Amino acid sequence: MRAIIIDDERLARNELRRLLEPFKNIEIIDEAVNADEAIEKIKEHDPDLIFLDIQMPGKTGFEMLEDLDRAPRVIFTTAYDEYALKAFEYNALDYLLKPIEPQRLEEAIKKVVREKQEDTQIEENLRGKMLSADDQVFVKDGDKCWFVKLEEVRLFESEGNYVRLFFKENKPLILKTLNYLDERLDQRTFFRANRKHIINLHWIENIEPWLNGGLLVKMKDGKKVEVSRRQSIKFKERLSL
Repeated sequence: MRAIIIDDERLARNELRRLLEPFKNIEIIDEAVNADEAIEKIKEHDPDLIFLDIQMPGKTGFEMLEDLDRAPRVIFTTAYDEYALKAFEYNALDYLLKPIEPQRLEEAIKKVVREKQEDTQIEENLRGKMLSADDQVFVKDGDKCWFVKLEEVRLFESEGNYVRLFFKENKPLILKTLNYLDERLDQRTFFRANRKHIINLHWIENIEPWLNGGLLVKMKDGKKVEVSRRQSIKFKERLSL
């Protein structure tokens, strides 16, 4: 797996490289010293994984992830333990405190490998299959089960390593990532509004300009979803004559 180390401290980057040497399945393809540089290198390399510091000059690691429409797998590496809960709101696979212990790093790498294998298996099973609005899918959340037509799902919302589906009065959680769903949902009906949301275009009630060149979409159920500045350009192109 191809990885980028993002940390403003050179010694910390070098130490993490040293700790990662035994893991031959992790290839460090680049480094970045701040959020803006990291965003450019993520766009350039499209890595499978990033090791991300939180406190950096300029933008924090969290702010950097907010600027990405699609984030790779993330392992946070930081000297501060108070951000742990917030980190998992950003689909973090793990949260490693500096100085990083080799055993904890090994546990984190095992999580990455396991998730990558699961995604690969799912991709092989569903290769060539695109889910359209007419398709029905089986959804299970705890003891409750549904067989729902995708045209009824008005919104997909990321919550850590899960996605919440909104249809009728139901809001079940499924163990999937938003990136996984984005690759399989028919783009004629579903649109990736931002890092956390995919919206059903048929459920839009109105649209208005929003902050920093973005858009604010109001759904027919009253929920409001911000379309990021970058995605707003694609959104306008999609809906224009």
